[in-house]
Amino acid sequence: MSKTFPPAAIRAAWEAGQRDFGENRPEVAPEKLTAVQALLGGERPIWHMIGHIQRRKARLVIEHFDEVHAVDRLVLAEKLSQLAADASRPLPVLLECNVSGEASKYGFELSGWESDPDLRGEFFATVARLLELPALRVNGLMTMAPIVDDPERVRPVFASLRGLRDALRERFPAHAWPELSMGMTDDFEVAVEEGATLVRIGRAIFGQRPTP
Repeated sequence: MSKTFPPAAIRAAWEAGQRDFGENRPEVAPEKLTAVQALLGGERPIWHMIGHIQRRKARLVIEHFDEVHAVDRLVLAEKLSQLAADASRPLPVLLECNVSGEASKYGFELSGWESDPDLRGEFFATVARLLELPALRVNGLMTMAPIVDDPERVRPVFASLRGLRDALRERFPAHAWPELSMGMTDDFEVAVEEGATLVRIGRAIFGQRPTP
């Protein structure tokens, strides 16, 4: 995650071999991402939109980002699909799933999905509609785990998301569901052990975030 870090820091990471970067505020994209590209002599990183997206900012996402990790409701997916179709581009997305049950987290509410057939069925019905949207490419799932001192405490969260992905593979076998976006600097090792294919690491690469 390169959020809050200046373009010069992103250039340093690029020069060290990093190619994928994540931001969480669509409104910073026009200035910041353009500045990064200028520093890179016109080369362009792969930009991941990680944070919560308001529908009114969906156009900025389409214009500046390559992949979205935080599709958390059908109405947003429909808006992104419409804009992506207008731009004649497919948009890879991940479905953000709140499997931890934290009220402060965004995402489809799926805490306890394993033992709640109604909750599971409702989500699968929504997914069926999402998969029909013409300009979206649903590649997998994303979750935000609680921030804890011991990474082992969030292993069940990562395992739950992996289990949900496996259930989706069974319910929608035509889709590969290749990606699991989960894990950050303090717990990414556990996330990888539980099947993460994308980890969101900022502090371990860039250091402490600048003070606002």
